[in-house]
Amino acid sequence: MDLNKKRVLITGITGQDGAYLAKFLLEKGYEVYGIVRRISTPNYWRLQSLDILDKVILISADLTDMASLSEAIQKSNPEEIYNLAAQSFVGSSFDQPLNTIDVNGLGFLRILEVVRNFNKSIRIYQASTSELFGDSVSSEGIQDEKTSFKPNSPYAAGKLLAMDLARIYRESYDMFVSNGILFNHESELRGLEFVTRKITNEVAKIKLGLSNELHLGNLDAKRDWGYAPDYVESMWMILQQDKPDDFVIATNETHSVREFVEEAFRLAGLDWREYVKTNEQFKRPYDVRYLKGDYSKANNKFGWKPKTTFKELVKKMFEEDLNRWQRHFDGEVFAWDAINHPGNIKFLYKSKNK
Repeated sequence: MDLNKKRVLITGITGQDGAYLAKFLLEKGYEVYGIVRRISTPNYWRLQSLDILDKVILISADLTDMASLSEAIQKSNPEEIYNLAAQSFVGSSFDQPLNTIDVNGLGFLRILEVVRNFNKSIRIYQASTSELFGDSVSSEGIQDEKTSFKPNSPYAAGKLLAMDLARIYRESYDMFVSNGILFNHESELRGLEFVTRKITNEVAKIKLGLSNELHLGNLDAKRDWGYAPDYVESMWMILQQDKPDDFVIATNETHSVREFVEEAFRLAGLDWREYVKTNEQFKRPYDVRYLKGDYSKANNKFGWKPKTTFKELVKKMFEEDLNRWQRHFDGEVFAWDAINHPGNIKFLYKSKNK
């Protein structure tokens, strides 16, 4: 432990936001600790891709295990905690509602209790979500910190519990606990289970002749999509304020899944209508139809605003997926889609000299 450096603990450090936040804080001069779950196959590829795996200190713990959280917080002794860990896929929360609520809601309560008893001066950031709003406004509305919540999934319900707990501990125990109500934010490090990365990854494969169809659910759902590296900076800014508070982080724009698809295929020089198929199995039981956030409060309080446009975001993701697939051709034999489509593996041969 370097006593000359400010220490920070990140839960969910191996996820998209955790990896980008770790990189950002390392560049700020922090000593960065991260909580990782004990799993048979470590999931460190994001930290490796950002070249920071050997620069962070990883501690084994789990949001469902109070003892391990207590040990992790005492060992790192942080000035700041960023709780980014979650069962983060909305669709899966319908299949795993109990686990989702335990991790997303009660997991944060365990952190609050450990901090309350160990060191109440630790500043805590809770990763909240635009999914809290559900269908609380019409298709012409905009969501801000005063908009009512109407969760449409177990994922959002767990996050609402955590947000309420943040307020309760802030007001009851004078703890510095802030919520960042982040709208959808994507990047080249997004998981394939998320629709944006599913689109750019499949379009890249179609462009290279490795696939010929993209199956999606609701093309009319509208989201406020931003770029993850822009958003993690707001997390840090939120914890540097004089007083704890809740802030919406968004782009003030909304785009449909169809628009995302159209832009990705445009970049590939293809007509999306020739490849996209709608499939009922990819539709959620109770979907959020429309999200559009207003980041005015964050902009007025500490000058945050998004730096990356919608089209720039799609381009970054598509080009990186295209590059990933092209890099596979450096070898003599390439096994295509063995993970996503087991039993349907194709072997493509391409000489390095051709």
